[in-house]
Parts: sequence; structure tokens; C-alpha cells
Amino acid sequence: MHETYDRDILQLVEPARIPAAINPRLGIVGGGQLAKMTALAGLQLGCDVVVLERNHHSPAANLASHSIVGDWDNPEDLLQLAAQVDVVTLENEFVDAASLRTLEAGGHRLFPTARSIALVQDKLVQKQTLAAAGLPVPRLCAVSNPEAAARAAQEFGLPLLLKARRNAYDGKGNVTVRALDQIGGAWQKLGGNEGNELFAEAFCPFVKELAVIITRGRDGATATYPLVETVQRDHVCHIVCAPAPVTGMIAERALDIARRAVTVVGAVGSFGVEMFLTASGGIFINELAPRVHNSGHYTIEACLCSQFENHVRAVLGWPLGDTRMVTPAAVTVNLLGDRKAVGRPAGIERALAVPGAHVHIYGKAMSGAGRKMGHVTALGATMDEALATAQRAAAQIRFGENS
Repeated sequence: MHETYDRDILQLVEPARIPAAINPRLGIVGGGQLAKMTALAGLQLGCDVVVLERNHHSPAANLASHSIVGDWDNPEDLLQLAAQVDVVTLENEFVDAASLRTLEAGGHRLFPTARSIALVQDKLVQKQTLAAAGLPVPRLCAVSNPEAAARAAQEFGLPLLLKARRNAYDGKGNVTVRALDQIGGAWQKLGGNEGNELFAEAFCPFVKELAVIITRGRDGATATYPLVETVQRDHVCHIVCAPAPVTGMIAERALDIARRAVTVVGAVGSFGVEMFLTASGGIFINELAPRVHNSGHYTIEACLCSQFENHVRAVLGWPLGDTRMVTPAAVTVNLLGDRKAVGRPAGIERALAVPGAHVHIYGKAMSGAGRKMGHVTALGATMDEALATAQRAAAQIRFGENS
């Protein structure tokens, strides 16, 4: 009956006035789990979604109205995506900013903008931009060879972090140097000899790692999510606890720093801001992510409006949603692969039998050691209750046991 009604309505419209796309069309560069969850939020709001990914079998491909297989950094492929949508957004910061400028030069809407991506994707430029705005970051400097890294170690002290300026995530692209004779090996591991640009950063003696999602609209309006604590395992985010167990004064200071940081880089959309908390109460920005972020997955179940829905709202120029939590506590546990194998989860039936556990499987074709394959979120009256439920369900699922 509804199909007949829709057809009758369309027959009342002059054919020349029927738009090419009735619904708002959102283009996403990248087809991983972040694109998948963003696409789900867009579909809920009546959007059509088009994804540009480098292969046919991405997590977001089966949700998209149309998928384009192409190279993120190829301006022609980006223009092909932009020609089919109203707004282009990104699920990662690896797309070359120079290629993204081609979209803007062609009059296409891109959020975050190419300028924002350029300021954030080079982590040395990102930190220098934040420092120039008076925001707290660890001491750092560019290093062009191992000798320069050794001089930085003498100036900043040991341990020292040696980092790749581009394309680093989940602990990849970072090496902690604890002795001067480790610099050569760290330089080689990070590809410094192959032309990868590196920088050195003073080690921050943190007691907690904090994070927050800030969504900023095209009009500059901001929506701030609760501050969370993140727990890493082998440099990969393992657990997210919301809200962070810190004093109100520390939380407010961290949120103020995060809001100022996303404003400095001209953010539009949901941005993740990672921070360090020291024993003396100092707060330092670790890094910005110009996209929806792993530390905000809990918002799907725990907040009135998720980071993904607010990202869609922001890039389309719509009013931002309410970020308040609907529960006293929420915990997300990431599901990581054990080894390279088919990406089918083992034990999902047992996980689904855990009351109160919200299981998300990303649908990646292959798992890998430490690769994010899904997550479990649980809500609770207390943090301990939420943590116990999330961990109990997460412990049932394994990736990499099947061949």
C-alpha cells in the first residue's frame, strides 16, 4: 500500500521537477567500521550513503546505496564520489589533504575541510598548531636523522617517543626509546631510512588516559560528550569507561581544552580528542582524530544522540543532538583479532546470551593480531556493573580461531 501511495504522489509531480536524489546523499571516504556505523546513523535519518573504498569487501559496503572502488588519494575517484552526493565526509585522516582540496576547488562540500585535515593528519603540524594556540602538548621537535633524534633525547630526556608524522594509528608508527642505543633500531622500524618523516616527543608520565568526543557544526555550534577514561593494551584501545573517574574540576578543564582544540583546527563533525592526565593534575593533548572515534562507540547505547548521528547532523548542517548519557555508567570493550584468519567470530552465541551486553561485529573479511573486529558495550548503575557485563560478553568472542 505504501509503495502504491508513493508512486501516486510521484505521478503528481512533473517529471522535470523530480530530483535526481529524493533523500540527502552522504558520501564517505573509507569503508571500515567507522563508515559502517556512520552509515547506519545516516540511514536512520533518511540519508542515502555512497562509500569510496579501495576494495569490494568493506564493512560499510553492504549498507551503502552505492559503493565506489577506487583510490582515496586519486582526485578523479574523489570527484566521482562527490558528483553523486550532497556532502563528502571521511572515516579516517589518511586521505591526502591536497587531493581533498580538489573537491573544494570543484565546488563540492567537504567536512571536515581540507584545511582541517591538513592541520591534523601531520601529527607534528597538529601539535605545533595546538601549541601555537596556547594549548598543552608535550615538548616535541622534528628530527631528520637518528643523530637529531639523539639530540632530542638529550634535551627532553629518556624515555623518548619517536613517532611517524603521517598514517599512524593503534600504536603503529610510535616507538618508545628508553636508551640512546635504541634510536637506530627505532628509526629503522618507523621507516625513517625509507623517507618517512618522523618527530620526537617528550614522554608524558601520565596516570590516566582520557578522551572526549566533540561534535562541531558548520555554524560553529558544539556538542560535548562526557569525558571518558581509555585503557590501552599493547598500544591499542581495549576498554573505554564513561564517565571518566576524575573530579569535576579535572573533567571541566579537560573538556575546555578539547573544545578549544577542535575550534583551533576548524572542526566540522565529530572529532576525538585524546589526552593525558598526570599525577599533579596536568592535562596534555595526546592527539586529535578528525572523525568519529573509538572512544565514542559507547554513545550508541549510552547517549541520547550518538557520536555517529551527531556527525551526520553536523556535516549536513542540521541541529546537533543531545549528548547526555541515559545511564550512570557505560563500558565498551574492544574485540581484537588473535591472528590472521577469516574474520568470522567464534562464540558470538555465548556473548549474546549475556544479559545487557550490546554486541557489535564489524564484518571485516579478515582478522589480524590486534585488529579491531568489533566491540561490546554494557550499561550499568555502577561502573563495576557495566565493566563486568561487557567483559563477560567480550570474553566469549574470538577472531582468528577459524581457518
